[in-house]
Amino acid sequence: MTTTAYSLPFYEQVLEFLASGPSSQEIVAYRPSRAAQTRFSRLLEANRERPLSAQEEEELDHYISMDRMISLLKAKASTRLEQ
Repeated sequence: MTTTAYSLPFYEQVLEFLASGPSSQEIVAYRPSRAAQTRFSRLLEANRERPLSAQEEEELDHYISMDRMISLLKAKASTRLEQ
């Protein structure tokens, strides 16, 4: 399976969520789907156990980037809630 086959659904999930116009509270409460969380965990575990293939490494990089973006988004939303 290609990187796109795994990571595009996660991107799509995040884009759909953001396009829905979530409130700051909904952003803070947002969690990726169980499938995305499971795949991310499996890639992290595989990375600890063996060298990843180029495809897996690229996919893991995508998940890490998305995780960072979501964390920053949640921090900004949380700041808005505190104001």
